[in-house]
Amino acid sequence: MTVDPKKNLLWYGDNLGVLRREVADESVDLVYLDPPFNSSATYNILFAEQNGSRAAAQAKAFEDTWRWDQEAATAYRQVVQAGGRVSETMQGFRKLLGDNDMLAYLSMMAPRLVQLKRVLKPTGSIYLHCDPTASAHLRLLMDAVFGPENFRNEIIWHKNSGGIGRRAYSRRHDTLLFYSRSEDYYYNGKAIGELREQKKGTFGGYFGADEDGREYREVRKSGKIYKYYMDEPRNPEDVWEVAQIPERDKTQRLGYPTQKPEALLERIIKASSREGNLVLDPFCGCGTTIAVAERLGRRWIGIDITQAAIVVIKRRLLGAFGDEVTYEEHGSPEAVPDAAALAHNNPYEFQWWALGQVGACAVEQKKGADRGIDGRLYFHDEGKDGKTKQIILSVKSGNTNVAHLRDLRGVLDREKAEIGVLITMREPSQPMRKEAASGEFYDSPWGTTHPRLQILTVAELFAGKRIDMPSIRHTNRTFKKAPRAKREAAKNVPLPLQPDDRLPTLNENPNEDPEAGPGSTES
Repeated sequence: MTVDPKKNLLWYGDNLGVLRREVADESVDLVYLDPPFNSSATYNILFAEQNGSRAAAQAKAFEDTWRWDQEAATAYRQVVQAGGRVSETMQGFRKLLGDNDMLAYLSMMAPRLVQLKRVLKPTGSIYLHCDPTASAHLRLLMDAVFGPENFRNEIIWHKNSGGIGRRAYSRRHDTLLFYSRSEDYYYNGKAIGELREQKKGTFGGYFGADEDGREYREVRKSGKIYKYYMDEPRNPEDVWEVAQIPERDKTQRLGYPTQKPEALLERIIKASSREGNLVLDPFCGCGTTIAVAERLGRRWIGIDITQAAIVVIKRRLLGAFGDEVTYEEHGSPEAVPDAAALAHNNPYEFQWWALGQVGACAVEQKKGADRGIDGRLYFHDEGKDGKTKQIILSVKSGNTNVAHLRDLRGVLDREKAEIGVLITMREPSQPMRKEAASGEFYDSPWGTTHPRLQILTVAELFAGKRIDMPSIRHTNRTFKKAPRAKREAAKNVPLPLQPDDRLPTLNENPNEDPEAGPGSTES
């Protein structure tokens, strides 16, 4: 373990490598993962045969897909060669499915699930979020990794939104597969349950009150007595009515297409972890899991493979918690050689990282759109109702010359932007600096003057230099600001798992509850 497990950690990188190298055995209390999946593709395309010769596509921000290619074929072979129940399951999938994108998805998921089991404490739990297209296959894979005896629930998240079915029923739900690491796992369903609303005569049994005046209902069955206090929440059911975030919601929406509502993660974290426990999200996206974990007083580890996600998460944490949140960031460039390696290996991710250093957002280039703009930064310097102004950014990871600055000047004029900035990995030539110095100046209403054409090198970014522009402390309009979070007051001090916290023994099976039907866990 190369990092302090007691600190919050934000990792940029492939979660499989991070898990293998950086997360210790049996150190995590709760895992939630919502792995990307091409749920928008048609069912037939997902299961279409592929020959595996296609090269692995360059990962892009917010991309939601897996492909059967050489990388996926290699992952499948490694899983099979490891042997055991997971190997046998994957071989069965290949016989059933053939070589296609669904098999690629399962091949990528298998080693990650194995690592997630390794890092979970014996008292830990895992929630795998999936849509109906892959839930059946993932259920079998989870059985292979965690054991069918550790399956706890298939939770249905009814989103109250979704497509309209014309040749089939409308799809309005996702599935959460809830597994534990062992029989001795922590679970507190009452933390999210609703109070009982039962009146005498509605149900059978004896109604009474104890010496403290607490009302209860008592039921006897098969020689056992079950007592239900009216002021205690019921254990929640496995169908959750949690509204999806509306597309036009101005409070929660951060511009991340697969963003999940905080209410959904709050239920999971409250029910399956204590304050001070460690929560891990290996596909943390826009950071909903870690934002909720922070608000609820849990420690967290977030991992994502895109700089786009890292930028959004950092902005979200800053907006929601300000200086109150502390964490260590790993995996992102920490010096010029790191940035150079990223630029060489993945120019797209380098672009996102560089823009994030100056607080800009990337511009998705669409087919037929004007090129020359990699990022934008918006600001106000004329008061609350003043005009929104912009800075145009161009990022170069390779060689640069004076023509790039002249092109940027043309884009600047075309877009009627106030300032243009070229961020470059390489040191600019003297003609480039001369070209930048010959540009005009932007005069702010505050009386400050700023060059319209600017050059920033990566070395200067690491040295702390930033764009020469009006102060944006109170005027930055580039990103959707996360709502300020209200932390929940601490209710208890984290303690080791106590016998009373564990699930009932076989002699205390909650399924024997006379109120509960088969498979339910009323308590």
